[in-house]
Amino acid sequence: MTDLQIRENSDIAVNCDAMDSVVPTPGALESMPAKEVKRETKNFYDYTLPELEALLTGLGKEKYRAQQVFKWVYDKRVENFEEMSNVSKAFRAELPKIFHFERLRPLTELKSKDGTRKWLFDIGDGLTIESVLIPHKDRLTLCISSEVGCNMACRFCFTGKQKLKRRLTTGQIIGQFLHVQDTLAREGARITNIVFMGMGEPLDNPDAVFRAIEILHEPHGINFSRRKITVSTSGIVPLIPLVTKSGARLAVSLNAPNNEIRNQVMPINKKWNIWELLDACREHARESGDRVTFEYVLLKGVTDRIEQARELWELVRDIPCKINLIPFNEHPGSGFERPTPESVLAFQNELIRLGAHVLLRRTMGRDIYAACGQLTSKFDGRPERMDVNPGL
Repeated sequence: MTDLQIRENSDIAVNCDAMDSVVPTPGALESMPAKEVKRETKNFYDYTLPELEALLTGLGKEKYRAQQVFKWVYDKRVENFEEMSNVSKAFRAELPKIFHFERLRPLTELKSKDGTRKWLFDIGDGLTIESVLIPHKDRLTLCISSEVGCNMACRFCFTGKQKLKRRLTTGQIIGQFLHVQDTLAREGARITNIVFMGMGEPLDNPDAVFRAIEILHEPHGINFSRRKITVSTSGIVPLIPLVTKSGARLAVSLNAPNNEIRNQVMPINKKWNIWELLDACREHARESGDRVTFEYVLLKGVTDRIEQARELWELVRDIPCKINLIPFNEHPGSGFERPTPESVLAFQNELIRLGAHVLLRRTMGRDIYAACGQLTSKFDGRPERMDVNPGL
């Protein structure tokens, strides 16, 4: 495995070439980066409200016009400018020359036996992403993707086999929310929580991700609470303060109790090691007043031993946090196995005995490859469903 390479302007990538011999990339994983199609108009969904205000005032329009249009689009879901009745007729006639509305096109929707739903979206040029809706008690959590593929090359993740093909635009991130929310509205339901835990590393696409969070939160539009939004990172330490600033919750994919194991399963640890990552988590907790969620994937014989539970607790015990335990979810060619239910419960019980706030994440959507670490783009021979034995 090679070290991380950091491009200029915080454009962060993991050099994954050496990983290919360990985790082969499926042969037909998408096409080359597509040629950019130039449009005379702009996709409305790419703009935050302040950006929209700046654009329209730059065209000589009143600032409040941006709020009017924003509310029509996001609160009332109107994409026909002629229906925006409190906007002047002359301005309504100008708007189609400035904006178009480009939504993601859903290709498939799969439903799990446990109620989880997974959408495959076409983002153009032969590229696809997946989004997942997870039901739990009174919550409906949408798991959003931020990239096609991923640069991080985490060895236990199906997305990690697919090198980064493209970073999503703000509009493509917002489009996932809009499609699922509108689908649920027809069923009398709504999204209650959002997690950036789908395909890609959110902090590898920070501009689009945090602008999307701003749009989701904007009171003149969707008005989604920042406290109901979680951004997960594999450990891009210098950009964690952006999560703090955004007001979203922070989740960190820790997945190992020491640097030696984390180096093996998460190449990013070679750039920012576990001590640097935990220092950033302490700072986030101090600045935000919020707990950090540590995600810990249990890999049979690798990260699931009782002594590793003790080692994990020693790492994080001084950080306000909770630990989410995630039994590994299988996918083709991973090289890892799911631990037994008995070893998972023993690991959890040891952490509880030590005083940790620990949750065993219920595996959802595993039968449709919608569980944690199973998302990928469409390719020839891609698995769609699998038989799942009862258990954790």
